[in-house]
Amino acid sequence: MKSKSPLLIIFVTVFIDLLGFGIVLPLLPRYGEHFGLDRLLGPLMASFSAMQFLFAPFWGRLSDRVGRRPVLLVGLAGSTVFYGLFGLATQLGKEGQLLGLSVIPWLFITRIGAGIAGATIPTAQAYIADSTTAEGRGKGMALIGAAFGIGFTFGPLLGAMFVSSELDGPPSPMAGYVASGLSALAFLWAVARLPESLKPDNVAPPRRWLNVGAMGRAFSNRGTALLMFTIFLTTLAFAQFEVTLSLLTRFFGLADDKNFYVYAYVGFVLALSQGMVVRRLSPKLGDFRMSLIGTVLMTLGLVLIAITCGQKNLGVLFAIVPINVLGYSALTPSLQAMLSLRTSADEQGEILGVGQSMSALARIAGPLLGVWLFKLDKQQLESSVVLPYWAGAGLMLLGVVMVLSLRSQPTKSAETSA
Repeated sequence: MKSKSPLLIIFVTVFIDLLGFGIVLPLLPRYGEHFGLDRLLGPLMASFSAMQFLFAPFWGRLSDRVGRRPVLLVGLAGSTVFYGLFGLATQLGKEGQLLGLSVIPWLFITRIGAGIAGATIPTAQAYIADSTTAEGRGKGMALIGAAFGIGFTFGPLLGAMFVSSELDGPPSPMAGYVASGLSALAFLWAVARLPESLKPDNVAPPRRWLNVGAMGRAFSNRGTALLMFTIFLTTLAFAQFEVTLSLLTRFFGLADDKNFYVYAYVGFVLALSQGMVVRRLSPKLGDFRMSLIGTVLMTLGLVLIAITCGQKNLGVLFAIVPINVLGYSALTPSLQAMLSLRTSADEQGEILGVGQSMSALARIAGPLLGVWLFKLDKQQLESSVVLPYWAGAGLMLLGVVMVLSLRSQPTKSAETSA
């Protein structure tokens, strides 16, 4: 690696943008219920990931052709617009209208637009792949996780300043406006400081911008296909936990502002584990061992949540959550690094984009399955909401088997110079 400066700049860019993400995400399940989206809550949560599934390969492929910088700038500009519209939509109230549409269609429009703009994360991963050696790939990929964790720590802390302290308080439009302002700040920072990372000799040859064969190429190799399925299963398990956490804390009796503190705690654990633990252990243990440790920890964490969440004890929940989050922190960059190392230099954006699509596909199914299981369990037994976590633990057991099957798969990627 020639310089840490490009990695620092991409880290700051992603971090500022994810501050806005950390403000909006904890509110969505609660705001959806407030506006009467009981049956549509799962689809609303899934719409963001549906757009990532569709657009991540497109943005990645485009970045292989025109460069990482312009694609990242477009994504940041889009986040600025659609987070601002989210604030405006929540300001309308249940009976309000904008351009002839009520608040419910606008909530879907804002999440769809934010999903399209947020699908540039694999482009940021490709930026890191451009700037690291093969040995440092896993360590570099952990930067994205660390930026997500720190953004997810301070985003909710900022958000707590702009929401109600009552259990059933009204939605606050300021949360969306603040998120929009932060994305605008990230956009201006990137315009001023973010250099292009794609080297001229790694530019992809002219190809169609939208190529349905990208998915087929990604699955044509057995090792890459196993990685794609592993990414899907493990992300599906974590997505169920992620989307139901806000509902679980409401079940515990926490108001919106206190719920933000729970998410800030999750983000702090994620940032600490990604930025310090995973980045230090990854070069020593290797990507395979880190991914195996991650799947085992996630399985254990979800089992413990399922066993204890019926107690409605926040202290117990705070003690257990780090196990699950630490496992996810170890697993995600390891799988991304292994995927990158099985990909040629001129296809990094495209294949990492397909990997992000598998993750997004899991995040489509996760809210639909998790919210349905949570509400089903709550209807059947008012004192317990354990079904999403038992289901997640079962998925993670399959994830352990999938990771073990990756051990014999060779690395064939050409190392990028940095």
